Amino acid sequence: MIKRLTLLAALLATPLAAQSDPAEKVSQERLQSDVEKLVSFGTRHTLSAQDDPERGIGAAVDWALGEFKRIGAKCGGCLEVMPVGEVVEADGRRIPTPTLVRNAVAIQRGSERPNEVVIVQGHIDSRASDALDFTSDAPGANDDGSGSALVLEAARALSGEQYPSTIIYALLSGEEQGLFGGRILADWVEAQGFTVKAVLNNDIVGNSCGKDGYCEPKVVRVFSEGPRADLTDRLRAAATRFGGENDTPSRNLSRWVAELSAKHPEEMQVRQIWRTDRMGRGGDQVPFLQKGYPAIRFTVGVEDYDHQHQDIRTEDGVFYGDTIEEMDFAYLAGVTKLNVRALDALARAPMPPKVAVDAAVKTYTELSWSEAEGADRYRFQRRRTDQASWDAALAGEVPSSNRGDVSDAPAFTVEFEGVRGDDWMFGVAACAGEICSPVSTAVPGGAFEPVAKD
Repeated sequence: MIKRLTLLAALLATPLAAQSDPAEKVSQERLQSDVEKLVSFGTRHTLSAQDDPERGIGAAVDWALGEFKRIGAKCGGCLEVMPVGEVVEADGRRIPTPTLVRNAVAIQRGSERPNEVVIVQGHIDSRASDALDFTSDAPGANDDGSGSALVLEAARALSGEQYPSTIIYALLSGEEQGLFGGRILADWVEAQGFTVKAVLNNDIVGNSCGKDGYCEPKVVRVFSEGPRADLTDRLRAAATRFGGENDTPSRNLSRWVAELSAKHPEEMQVRQIWRTDRMGRGGDQVPFLQKGYPAIRFTVGVEDYDHQHQDIRTEDGVFYGDTIEEMDFAYLAGVTKLNVRALDALARAPMPPKVAVDAAVKTYTELSWSEAEGADRYRFQRRRTDQASWDAALAGEVPSSNRGDVSDAPAFTVEFEGVRGDDWMFGVAACAGEICSPVSTAVPGGAFEPVAKD
């Protein structure tokens, strides 16, 4: 049965009691200790030793698996810890011989919707100037010891809580050789039949100044794709007719994280970058995007190119190398807190609903959406097509129908009298308690799910 409402005024829910802030558990000292440990392996190059207990990628991944187990032991075994990997065949580029690529993965199962997952990840491998040099020291302190330490600290901060949805913590190998660890994990997630709500990829999140002296100590960039990576010809044609180029799930996830950071104005703030990644570069969010999963990348506000992908050396009085001395651990703690808050909220929130709009050749607009499991109400949103963010002044809320079943069929329809749909974008977030999901926009490909290949 469709619940039909005529929009007269925004129906705002009564404020609910706030949850405690898990970000307060984040320790700058532990983050530094973890990066120091990662640097101590000398190199974490994907082609380096797998069986040396002290140096190379094998020792680093074994340590990460052990650390996840230690974290899980403190919460009564709440983390399922496992390596997720495969042997990657030689590709003629950066994998010269068949190579084992292992990811360190920990799973914190949800209590209500365990098949619904949020993933936080960083890559544990490192490199020197030559992408095939697996013998030279490659400390990889910032790229990406910072993201790896963030993932471990997020597990420490959140593993003592119980969430409706599942959180997956992952340290990925093979990123520098071609995003192999990300592809392996994305394939594994798909094989498990998981519903992916969000992927937070953290890569280079530990410095605040560039080589030119320009600093941004309170800004982190969040990258999100525009047109979906899994577009089909049919979806592309539909988008041409109905719009939505700026409303992919990943773009709405980026908006949601930016809004979350704005609730803590004295702490790390988000600058949204509406690109999949930095110009000409890539990261482990890309394999997830290619499968149609919402994914974003966190990266420092300003990069220092002298201290990434560089042999350790001094030339003309300039030091090069990704060493721990070049990091800003207060900055890393700030990005970690933002990730922890995002993971906490995403794991509590329902999946964003599937949304549709009917406004063609009409003097009014009908917005409809499906029921979302676990939702107690829905927030419908509106903004001008040229507006960057959802307009809070135009938001409204309606209670869940509590039908007891969840299907793709519309459960709600809101009618906007006198609102001509051509001039607006419409979307809906699903809420539980004081937490609301990212907005799902009523455009082709706006749903938080892979595009059907038909």
